[in-house]
Amino acid sequence: MNRCPACGTQYADEARFCTKDGSKLIPLPGSTAPSGVGKHTPARGTAAGRAEQAPPVSPTNLVDQVLDGRYKIVRKVGEGGMSFVYLANDTATADRYAIKVLSHALSSDQNAMQRLKREASLGMRLAHPNVCHIIRMGETQDGLVYVVMPFVEGEILSDRNNRMGTLSLAEVTRYISQIAAGLQVAHELKIVHRDLKPENIMICKSEDGTERAVVMDFGLAKERRADAELQKLTATGIILGTPEFMSPEQLRGKPLDPRTDVYSLALMTYEMLTGKLPFTGRTQQEMMIARLRNEPVPLRQARPELDLPEGVEKVLAKAMQRNPDDRYTTAPEFANALMGASGGGQRPGDTGGGMLGRLFGR
Repeated sequence: MNRCPACGTQYADEARFCTKDGSKLIPLPGSTAPSGVGKHTPARGTAAGRAEQAPPVSPTNLVDQVLDGRYKIVRKVGEGGMSFVYLANDTATADRYAIKVLSHALSSDQNAMQRLKREASLGMRLAHPNVCHIIRMGETQDGLVYVVMPFVEGEILSDRNNRMGTLSLAEVTRYISQIAAGLQVAHELKIVHRDLKPENIMICKSEDGTERAVVMDFGLAKERRADAELQKLTATGIILGTPEFMSPEQLRGKPLDPRTDVYSLALMTYEMLTGKLPFTGRTQQEMMIARLRNEPVPLRQARPELDLPEGVEKVLAKAMQRNPDDRYTTAPEFANALMGASGGGQRPGDTGGGMLGRLFGR
């Protein structure tokens, strides 16, 4: 017999999905409770079932549960339409992790799961101080699919932008340098983030008081050669990414490469320095059209009172060119140009003490 992990309904062996909620069915265990979250649900209508039937395991209420016999869920830290994020402690090592648990609707979607497994296998290769990477992906015996990531604490860049209004040029160039170093590792693996935005950057503070920017949420990232899939999605009206920070080629559903992330990084830089975006519009659609047709408002025109260097304005203008061929080729190239124009000397990837050079031989 199989059963639905969401509602507990039982089906014959040949059934694969629940007819009530679409969840993927799991084999009905024997008398021994599974090692993952939850317990065996006795057959409905029996005395045992009436007396001790446990509530179905749900990704929405895992606090105090032990996931897969290893991760003790402490508290929920976020949720979206298709997943729930928890802080968890490893029961063996006491290390803290962020656990993203997928909804039953998503975990029962075979196409989505195939894509997620491919992304997870790529994400596990992104270990870097400036990237929140995927450590592992798993599935409990109750059918909960989850992704384990480092637990990163700090302030979301969008929150800092809103709190401060504008950031200093020195602060911005330092963050961009670090973000570029993390992106370069992904780009070398042929992964384009494609959803860079302030909400996906965490500013973390180290024990010595220094700060570093960490790129979060590679959930929309893909290998560059997955362009055919993107074109199919775009043809059906599904655009992956956040409209305010998407490149012109992304809006058009064209093939993407690292220069798309360079464009988004330049928009983020502009916003940090001015508190504004370089394209205006009353609606998201108008802002998208402006990026396809109009030139960005020059940096120093947006905030003349800040007296930003002309060289910085030129660097951003190049990075925000509509034609990718006219932009910087790599994120570190853009970060280097920005650093040079601002008068700084820190190299992209130098997060303090030469740590990245020691880790990666650079």
